[in-house]
Amino acid sequence: MLTSMTGFGTASGQRDGITCTVEVRTVNNRFFKALVKLPDKLAPLEPLIDAVMRESILRGSVTLTVSVRDDLSTGSVTINQAVLDTYVKQIEDLRTRITGDKHVELAGLLNLPGVVEAGEDTAEYVATHQALVLGLVKDALAKLAEMRKKEGAALWADLSKHLDIIRAALVQISQLAPNVVKNYHEKLRARVLQMVSDARLSLSDQDLLKEVALFADRADISEEITRLGGHLDQFTNVCQKETGAGRKLDFIAQEMLREANTIASKANDATIARLTVDIKSCIDRIKEQSANVE
Repeated sequence: MLTSMTGFGTASGQRDGITCTVEVRTVNNRFFKALVKLPDKLAPLEPLIDAVMRESILRGSVTLTVSVRDDLSTGSVTINQAVLDTYVKQIEDLRTRITGDKHVELAGLLNLPGVVEAGEDTAEYVATHQALVLGLVKDALAKLAEMRKKEGAALWADLSKHLDIIRAALVQISQLAPNVVKNYHEKLRARVLQMVSDARLSLSDQDLLKEVALFADRADISEEITRLGGHLDQFTNVCQKETGAGRKLDFIAQEMLREANTIASKANDATIARLTVDIKSCIDRIKEQSANVE
């Protein structure tokens, strides 16, 4: 069944002195595109998180955010002197140029990124918390998948409704198509007989039949009707049996539109023209919805 490209999932947990929350959001994209937002000390986990995401998401823009609250009251903290010195120098230079005053507030410096660090080094921190973070990533992705499947079911309900409308219109066109040539023959014969009578000319039935035969060949839409019906069946089969089918559905919808346009241009009949307008309207809706499918 279908899976939507849009969704949201979140998971939280506590272990080893931290509280971790993972949020993942997905929106439409023709390809897979990921953005992972991690605390600096968990940055080494990004390749692992990216690999986990690719196992469950085939297409779409993914934003995954990991938030961590450390229980620093049970552990030591250190000042990263190199980072602090860099901040101080840049701020002093800036204040000197603007006001001539080099005074820097210490409290503000301590809140800058990277100045205050937990006592654990990065490798030890990652080793301690990797299992918790990756487990929560998988939990959040599972909830995301559940939501995307629900959205996919809603997409299929809408798509199937429009497929049924197209099928019904195609049945009517199939019934009307044989009469197009017959009606043209009758109208042409009546017009020609009137013209011949007015001009006192003669025209054989053979000449009339040649013209009708040419029209019949130009107006024959039986192949287009068959192909469009085949595309409808293929579209339905892909929706029901394949995963990651968004691009294929878009291609099939393009082929459906091509056949509908050909039917509209070849069939010289007002009712068929109206029905093809309805068909093309449904195909446009199908194309819009297919763009939401993974």
